[in-house]
Amino acid sequence: MVTVRVFGQNLLPCVEDPEMECELTGTPTVREFLEGDPEKFGGLLEFLKKGELMVTLNQKISTLETKLKDGDVLKLTHQFNPTLEGAMWQNP
Repeated sequence: MVTVRVFGQNLLPCVEDPEMECELTGTPTVREFLEGDPEKFGGLLEFLKKGELMVTLNQKISTLETKLKDGDVLKLTHQFNPTLEGAMWQNP
């Protein structure tokens, strides 16, 4: 089970619930996990593709390529201007 928390006025309308408990199969990357459930996370994929998601895993800044495991807490926030605000360093 992974807890997913979504923050920010741009991301909140993209999901039904800002805090979700999601089943985890295997050890997917954050990217695979989000892309693997378009019903829940489909609205976030636009931001993912543009590199505008800031990923925090267990209170540590992470990347979209970080592997998830049971019990993780994944927080997603919107990085409005990744070029100027530095979000691109973690999401190439």
